[in-house]
Amino acid sequence: MLHLALRMAAHKLTALIAVACAVLGGAALLTGTGVLAESGLRSHVPPGRLGGADVVVAADQEFHPAGDLPIALPERATVPAGLVGRLAEVDGVTAAVGDVGFPAALVGPGDGRVLPAEDPGASGHGWSSTALLPKPRIEGHPPSGAGEVAVPASAGFRVGERVRVVTGDRPSAASGARKPSSSYLVSAVVDAPGAGVYFADGTARRLSGRAGGPRAGTVDLIGLRTAPGAADSVAAAVREQLAGTKLKVLTGPDRGTAVAPGVSAARSMLLLLAGSLAGILLMVIGFVTAGALSASIAGQRRDLALMRAVGATPRQIRRLAAFQASAIAVAAAVPGIVLGYLLAGRFSQVLADRAVLPRELPLTVSPLPTLATLVLMLAVVQVSARCAAWRTSRLPATEAVAESRSEPRTPSRARTLTGLLLIAVATASAVTPLFARTMLGATSASIAGIVAAIGLALSGPALVKSAGGAALRRMRPGASAPSRLAVAGLRAHALRFSGVISPLAMGIVFVLTYTLTQTTVLAATRQDVRAGTLAQYTLSAPRLGGVPAGTLPALRRLPGVKAAEPVTSTTAVWQYQVFGETTSEPASAMILPPGGAAGVLDLGVRDGDLARLKGATVAVSSAVAAARDAEPGGRVRLILGDGARVTARVVAVYDRGLGFGPLVLSRDLAAGHTTVAAAQSVLVRTDGSATAGDALAALAGERSGLVLSGAGAGAGAGADAGTGSGSGAGQQTPPEVWINLAVIVVLLAYLLLSIANKLVTATVQRRTEIAALRLVGTTPGQVRAMMRREAAMVAAMACGAGLVVSAVPLVLLGQGFLGRPWPAGPVWLLPVAVAVLTATSFVALELPTRRALRTPPAEALRAA
Repeated sequence: MLHLALRMAAHKLTALIAVACAVLGGAALLTGTGVLAESGLRSHVPPGRLGGADVVVAADQEFHPAGDLPIALPERATVPAGLVGRLAEVDGVTAAVGDVGFPAALVGPGDGRVLPAEDPGASGHGWSSTALLPKPRIEGHPPSGAGEVAVPASAGFRVGERVRVVTGDRPSAASGARKPSSSYLVSAVVDAPGAGVYFADGTARRLSGRAGGPRAGTVDLIGLRTAPGAADSVAAAVREQLAGTKLKVLTGPDRGTAVAPGVSAARSMLLLLAGSLAGILLMVIGFVTAGALSASIAGQRRDLALMRAVGATPRQIRRLAAFQASAIAVAAAVPGIVLGYLLAGRFSQVLADRAVLPRELPLTVSPLPTLATLVLMLAVVQVSARCAAWRTSRLPATEAVAESRSEPRTPSRARTLTGLLLIAVATASAVTPLFARTMLGATSASIAGIVAAIGLALSGPALVKSAGGAALRRMRPGASAPSRLAVAGLRAHALRFSGVISPLAMGIVFVLTYTLTQTTVLAATRQDVRAGTLAQYTLSAPRLGGVPAGTLPALRRLPGVKAAEPVTSTTAVWQYQVFGETTSEPASAMILPPGGAAGVLDLGVRDGDLARLKGATVAVSSAVAAARDAEPGGRVRLILGDGARVTARVVAVYDRGLGFGPLVLSRDLAAGHTTVAAAQSVLVRTDGSATAGDALAALAGERSGLVLSGAGAGAGAGADAGTGSGSGAGQQTPPEVWINLAVIVVLLAYLLLSIANKLVTATVQRRTEIAALRLVGTTPGQVRAMMRREAAMVAAMACGAGLVVSAVPLVLLGQGFLGRPWPAGPVWLLPVAVAVLTATSFVALELPTRRALRTPPAEALRAA
C-alpha cells in the first residue's frame, strides 16, 4: 500500500505541493508553540546571586487551585526568620543565611544618574547574603555600622570612596533622617554574578522594614551551604522538617526560581500564551491542511475511481489516500519542525525585548515538541485525507469513474447545514461584548469571526453555486465569451471555487477581527483612563524600585499642586462561585489610599462610596460585580499577591474597569503583602499653571531616579493584568498587543502561503480543461481573460464574504466597548488586506495559466 501511495504521489507531485506547504507551515507553528509550552513547564533561570547556596528554602510563589493550572503570584512571599536558626542545626549545614531584599540604588558620580540594577526592587541586602554568592571576589572589609556599604564591582567604585545610595521609603542615613539619598563609605567591592548593594545586617533589617511593621520577623528566603556531598541529605532533612508548611526546598537548577517572584509569573505567562495560541493554531492549521488535501484528492479522483473499478474496496481507497498524505506530511514536517525551533527562539527574543519575559529565562529545547507536532500533524492529515476520499471511496465503481471528470452537482446538504449552524452560533456569541466589557468579551468577538469563517467554508459550495446561478441568469445576452465562461465555470465547479474562496475570506476575517479587536480594546482602555484620570502628571521611579516616601510630602508642598496620591498595582486571585463550583481567576488590582485617590482619579463610581476604602475593603468593576455577587456590602474572597488569603467587604462598584482593572484594594488591606512597600507612581493634579509644572520638573530633576511624565502613564491597571507593573494603559501599548500582532503576522503569512499554493494547484489541475477550450477555437488571450475574470470573481466573493462575516462581531464590539457601531483601528487595514489578497488571487492564477498555455493542447490531453 505504501509503495503504491508513493508512486501515485510521484505521478501527481504538483497536486501535493499545497499539502506539503500546509504541513510545513503548520509543523513550524505547532513546534514553536510546543517549545514555549515546555519552557513554561521546565525552564529555569540561572541561580545568579544564589549560586553559592546548595539548598534554598523559599515560599511557594504559586497558587494551586483544585483541578486547574497553578497561578503565579507576583509579590514576594516571606519565610519566618526563626527558621534560620533551626535549619542551621541540621546535620551537614555549614552556614544558614536569611536573605532580605529591598530597593537600594547607587547614584553615579557627577551626573546624579541612577545606575541600572537587575532588580531595582530588591537590589539591597545584608552583608551575610554574600555567603550565598557563587565564588565571590571581595576587596575590602564588611560594612560596619549604618554609614558603610559594599557595592558590586560593575558599579565602578573603589574601596574608600563615598557613594550616594537611594533606599526607597526607609531611613537611609545613619541618623535615620528621611532623605532622597545619603552618602555612604564604600567598605568593600564585591565581584560576583548578581551582586547587589550590601549593608550591615542590622541596617539591612531596618531599611527592609523587617525590624518592625507588617513584615517584621521574616526574611525573603533562607540559603543553606552544606558540607561537600551533603546537599541531597540536607535537602531531604529540611523537607522533613518543613512538611505541612507551604515552603519549598529548592536545589540544583530550581534555585533560580527563588531569585525573583517574577520568574514564576514569566513561566506561567509562557504556559498561558502557548495555551491561548494552541486553540486558534489547531483550528487554522486543520482548516488549511484539510483544504489542501481536499484539492489534492480532487485531482486524483480519476485514479482512485479506476482503482475502485478494478476491485479496490472503499477502505483500501481511504487507506491509500491516508498513506500518501502521511508520506508527504512526514517529509514536509521535518524542515517545518526545524523552522519551529528557530521561530520559538525569535519569538522569545521579541517577548524579552518587550519586557514580557526576563532575558535570563532560557527556552527549553528537547524532542518533546517534535514528537507532539508529528503526532498532531499526522492525526490531522489522516483524518483530512480519509474525509476527502470518503465520497469517491463510497460511490459504485462505474459512478465513481463517471464523476471523476467533474464534481458533484449538488453540494452536500449536511455540510451546508453544519456551516450555516456554525455561522448562526458565531453570530449569537458575537453579542457578548454588549454584556461583558472585558477581555473575555473582546476575545469572543475574534473567535466568533473565525468560527463564522469556518461555517462559511462548509456552506461555501452551496452559496457559490447559488451566486453563480444568479449571476448567470442576470448576465446580458451580449456578454463576452470569457465572462460567460467564467460565470458558468463558477456555477459548475462550486466545490472547487469554494475551496479557494474560503481561505481567502478567512484571511480577511482573521486580519480584521484579530487586529481590530486589539485596537478597539486598547482604544476603550485609553478612553477609560483619559476620562478617569484627573491628574496632569505622573511621577515614577523605575530604577529605584519605588517612589521614596519623602517624595509625597514634598510634592504636596509645591505651589500649584492640588492633590498628589500614590498608586500601586498588583495581582490578586479572585475566588468566586460559578454553578456551585469555586473558580479562581487572577485579576489586576490597584492599591489606593482611603478615599480612592479622589483628587486624582475618577473611577466612575455607580454604587457605594470610595471614601469607605479603609481596612479590609475593596471596590470592584461593574463588568464583573453582578456575575460574581460582589455588590456593595457583599464579601469577596481573595488571595493577595504574596499568597495571603483574605476576605474583604465591597464598598463601591465603578464603571471604568477596562482602564483601571476589575479590582481596587485598600492600602490597609495590601499593607505587608507587596514586595516593595513604596508606591510605584504618584499621580499629581495641579492648577494647570506653568509655575506648578516648573516646580514639578525641578523636583524630579534634583532627586535622582525620579521620572516625570504626562497623566495616564501610571493610572491604569486594566492592561497590566498579571504583571503587577503598574505601567498603566494610558500612554503605553501593553505588551499583550504586540504579542497578538506578532501572532497575526505569522498566521497571516501561513494563510497567504497556503492560499497561493492552493490556487496554483487548482489551476494546474485544469490543464485538461484549458487544452479542451483551445481545441475548440478559444485563443490564449481569451483563456487568460477568462481566468482573470475568475480571479476577479474569486477575490470579490472572498472579500465580500470576509467583510460580511467580520462586520457583525466588529460592529457589536464597537458598540459594546466604544458606544458606537464601528471599531477603532487603522483605516488603511481594510484596503491593504483586500489589495494583498486580490493580488495573491491574480498572481496565483495568472502564472500557472501562462505555463499551461505554453503546452500544446494535444500534448496536455495526452498527459492527462
